[in-house]
Amino acid sequence: MIRFLKSLILLPVAAVVILLAVANRNLVTLSFDPFNVEAPVFSVNLPLYAILFGAVALGIVVGGVFTWLGQGRTRASARHHRREASRYERELDRLRPYSPDAPGQTYPGTSIPVRTALPAPR
Repeated sequence: MIRFLKSLILLPVAAVVILLAVANRNLVTLSFDPFNVEAPVFSVNLPLYAILFGAVALGIVVGGVFTWLGQGRTRASARHHRREASRYERELDRLRPYSPDAPGQTYPGTSIPVRTALPAPR
């Protein structure tokens, strides 16, 4: 179902992109010198569709970078919570008593026997 919907959307978009590229094959001058219009120091002759596609690609990259930077606080919080959960899991494993079915077990690194219940009050 998802593949069908993706195809339903991407095929018309691909057709429009191909038509745009075919219709705009003429060379245009892209100048990076605003002070010398007649003889710019740095200019490039490219097809118009290449300039448009380059601008869209640059917009996607810049938008992705700013989105990634904007989510920094969320990623830091997730890292903090992962470390905290890992620490709690290690503490739980350390404090979890051994199986009550195996008599004579002791807590790790000690000779204190494992008890599964409190002694009866006197």
